[in-house]
Amino acid sequence: MRIRSLGVIDDAVVELSPGFTAVTGETGAGKTMVVTSLGLLLGGRADAALVRIGARSAVVEGRIAVPEGAAAVARAEEAGAELDDGTLLVSRTVSAEGRSRAHLGGRSVPVGLLAELADDLVAVHGQTDQQGLLKLSRQRQALDRYAGSAVAVPLGKYGEAYKRLRAVVTELERITTRARERAQEADLLRFGLDEIAAVEPRAGEDVELAEEAGRLGHAEALASAAAAAHSALAGDPEDPESVDAGTLVAGAQRALEAVRAHDPALAALTDRIGEIGILLRDVAGELAGYADDLDADPLRLAAVEERRAALTGLIRKYGEDVSAVLAWAEQSAARLTELDGDDERIAELTAERDALRGELGVLAQELTDARTEAAERFAAAVTAELASLAMPHARVSFDIRQTEDPEGVEVGGRTVAYGPSGADEVELLLAPHPGAPPRPVAKGASGGELSRVMLAVEVVFAGTDPVPTYLFDEVDAGVGGKAAVEIGRRLARLARTAQVVVVTHLPQVAAFADRQLLVEKTHDGSVTRSGVKVLEGEDRIRELSRMLAGQEDSETARAHAEELLATARADG
Repeated sequence: MRIRSLGVIDDAVVELSPGFTAVTGETGAGKTMVVTSLGLLLGGRADAALVRIGARSAVVEGRIAVPEGAAAVARAEEAGAELDDGTLLVSRTVSAEGRSRAHLGGRSVPVGLLAELADDLVAVHGQTDQQGLLKLSRQRQALDRYAGSAVAVPLGKYGEAYKRLRAVVTELERITTRARERAQEADLLRFGLDEIAAVEPRAGEDVELAEEAGRLGHAEALASAAAAAHSALAGDPEDPESVDAGTLVAGAQRALEAVRAHDPALAALTDRIGEIGILLRDVAGELAGYADDLDADPLRLAAVEERRAALTGLIRKYGEDVSAVLAWAEQSAARLTELDGDDERIAELTAERDALRGELGVLAQELTDARTEAAERFAAAVTAELASLAMPHARVSFDIRQTEDPEGVEVGGRTVAYGPSGADEVELLLAPHPGAPPRPVAKGASGGELSRVMLAVEVVFAGTDPVPTYLFDEVDAGVGGKAAVEIGRRLARLARTAQVVVVTHLPQVAAFADRQLLVEKTHDGSVTRSGVKVLEGEDRIRELSRMLAGQEDSETARAHAEELLATARADG
């Protein structure tokens, strides 16, 4: 892994051993930046504050060996990444402005993809994870993770039912809390529908009545105009000397008929005049009929105006015309049906809620049973690990309990509280020595004991999570002496089947490493290419002496360092 312009690191290369690599150095030397770099390669959150002052960006590049057939290989190839002799080239760039870019196998990829691959490739266990495991929710998650499909399958079904139940309960609350408002809305809709039903409007009726009112209100003027037009077209029977349009057109047609045979153009004009005569007679006839049919009844006009007034009242309240009023009535009738169906809907939702609670109770019991069985195995495995970590008499157990709640679900014959993950409260307990009562691990363990308990938990996970690399960031904090030796020995054993990287300040742990890396600053406060080096022979003894006594040249510390290395080699 190559790191450039990240924190105190200017430009350095970190070569990790296939087995157990220990990263050591003075406090503040930059060991944490090694962990941070790995975090960035694994899709961790980018922070502009990580960029070295004066640099435009920080860059971390790494080469990761990928097991053949691993899910990570298929996922990487889907993204267009290319493998280089069984390894993936990964890089992450963080600009001083906070922008982040990721590349995988020569292709630009979303940062989230690196996080997906990390789940299959690397397990990171640090002090943050250790503190997180003190939370009850994290302890339950840890147990569920250890239990595997025995919990995951019913938990998936439980989660779906729980989500549906929340939706049903929310809908019930919405309907019942708004009952008054919905009743008021229903009353208003009924009033409007009754008012419209009393008038019984027809689509387009307002337009028809407006036209009829116009005719009735101007009946005399219309009749007089129609009569004058008819007289102009057909003549006045009481005035034999009157000249009308029909007579004139007929005379024009007769004048042309005698000569039309001599010129086709004139014949065409003669035919058109004949058509005009026919049209004049038709119009004259319709005018006569119009005048005869024209109704000038003032009672009818009063009835029309009264009907128009009723329609206008509806239009003023419910729409811009009668068609809009009828549309409002249709929509309101549908809404009223919905509102009137609330009681039925409430009954349906109540029945569904009760059924879902029953289903959740059954699934919650399955979860409790699966967790109880897994808790026994998990506790036994962690207890066995503690024996290897200089706590031979410590016992770990789980307290799986429920809290009674009359509004909850029935589990084991009791009505208990429930949540999105079931009805169980899971708590990790520790009895550090015989005769001591089991107490919550956060309260029953000293700092050193807590570190060993959490390391034991992580080692047990390492046996169940088949990832090739494990990174431990100072999980040995608060431990010393014989316990530290046992931690180093246990990590070395874990490294026989996986790659283990440990950032540590304990010489007892570092001595068991297959490779020890020293991170040290130069005089200007930065870590350069020469600032991360592999320690061998005399250099390693000097670093272990420093870690033991703070003095590289102390004869006593040197002897102790050599003894530690000899013990580690003998154990291997």
